[in-house]
Amino acid sequence: MRRLSLSLLGLAASASAQVVLPAPPSGSVVYAPGAATFNPAADYITIGQDEPGYRNWYAAAPAHGNSVRAFNAYLEQYDVGGVFPTWQLLRTATSWQRCGGQPFEVPPTSEWPHIVQTLRYVRDYVIPAVGPVEPVSAYRNPALNACAGGAPESAHKHYSAIDMVPLRQTTREDLMRTLCRVQARRGPDYQVGLGFYAFLRFHVDTTKYRRWNMDPTVASLCPPIAKSTDIATIAQPLPTISAASSGAAPVIATTPVEPAGPKVVFAPSAAPTGSSDSQPQQH
Repeated sequence: MRRLSLSLLGLAASASAQVVLPAPPSGSVVYAPGAATFNPAADYITIGQDEPGYRNWYAAAPAHGNSVRAFNAYLEQYDVGGVFPTWQLLRTATSWQRCGGQPFEVPPTSEWPHIVQTLRYVRDYVIPAVGPVEPVSAYRNPALNACAGGAPESAHKHYSAIDMVPLRQTTREDLMRTLCRVQARRGPDYQVGLGFYAFLRFHVDTTKYRRWNMDPTVASLCPPIAKSTDIATIAQPLPTISAASSGAAPVIATTPVEPAGPKVVFAPSAAPTGSSDSQPQQH
């Protein structure tokens, strides 16, 4: 009995020496580390060019709302409304703050037809191949384009180009390989320009069939870009051998051809009817 009493006293002394933390208040948030979220747009989008920033820009002037509504109606008219949230299509340059520009801008109506064809290509071929994507830069007015380091005749200046990032996790090499194969199949029909920048950012426009900034190891796996007028400079065609002269079946030089897809319908070249915007279209 004496031993049991001593044991109980020892347990009581140990318990009294322990520090008991109080329970957290009801409703408090207890931090628990989790997996990092895949958000490639964060490498390019700053505060002010995000969705809250768009809402502030939209409310800053009545003209902004009027222009956005007209632009939305135009996209719906040509069956490309809803490919992306409109506010993402109005993002300007990533360097808008450094250049003293606006984070969002509705382009002149004379440039609207150019984005229609690009949206069709992205909707029908880019998204099915790589999954959902988010635009991070589209139209840049001439001053902003120059400050951002764009080419003098950049497709962004004419609203034909969209820089995007994939929202499905991937590697830069897989992204390049997939997009260049898609471009090889359908790029000539849409005159698609395809370019790649740092990380997972890529560029699509429908101004001219071309490609740039490909990693050499990936570029070697992509079909080369060649126009029909350039074929003779790449390789001479095989001659056709007459069956009568050789006694064998004729050998005909052929090039594999992508099966014909749906007819490419281009957007009108004129500005919307009734528009007061008289800015000439640049080429």
